[in-house]
Amino acid sequence: MDFRAALLEQTRAFGELIRPADPATPVPTCGDWTLKQLFRHVGRGNRWAAQIIHDRLSQPLDPRDVRGGKAPDDPDAALDWLDEGARLVIDAVDHVGPETRVWTFLGPRPAGWWIRRRLHEATVHRADAALALGAGFELSPELSGDALSEWIERVCVDRRHPVALDLGQSIHLHATEEKLGPTGEWTIVHDSGGVWWSHSHAKGTVALRGPVTELLLAIVRRKTAAEAGLEVFGDTTVWDAWLDSTPY
Repeated sequence: MDFRAALLEQTRAFGELIRPADPATPVPTCGDWTLKQLFRHVGRGNRWAAQIIHDRLSQPLDPRDVRGGKAPDDPDAALDWLDEGARLVIDAVDHVGPETRVWTFLGPRPAGWWIRRRLHEATVHRADAALALGAGFELSPELSGDALSEWIERVCVDRRHPVALDLGQSIHLHATEEKLGPTGEWTIVHDSGGVWWSHSHAKGTVALRGPVTELLLAIVRRKTAAEAGLEVFGDTTVWDAWLDSTPY
């Protein structure tokens, strides 16, 4: 997958979705945020990441210190500001080299890590905007699948939010799109080695099955399993505990 092209595309689609809407529209899937706050979060977040990369920071950057972090008031200029922020992330990675290690909230990572992270930040927040506006939300199965993998991968290693998956428990997700092949299954396990995941086909303590985009929206808590139309098998309390313990 071309993460660079996808980052630019998803950022552009996010901006185009929000532009004609009332900035004061509430975004129920993001607490008490409005569309204006969501727009600012995505736009400044890209510039924040770009500055961390460009300056080769080894410590977190205060969002108040982001260069050009305020969106212009003019709607057209604001869209340009949003799109430029995504390009700045890519340019910063090219500037320092994709393997140069910089600060991330998971510890030092290669600078190129940020491109995929910012891509899926835009992807999920576009879903937030679509749900707030009652608009349709579509992603290719490949992009939804990678967003799902990236989310699970981060949650399993993020020590800031220890997940509620007891020893011996497991979660299995199964996408119904046959074209995804073996990458359309995800198994999260807690065993003697800790909490980890793979694309293996396995029976879980709880299992969810359905379209991959709906699986993504369910695991990031934008829809309930019922709202997403997913089939759920096994111990649903394991799924509920997992959701309650993962970052929003």
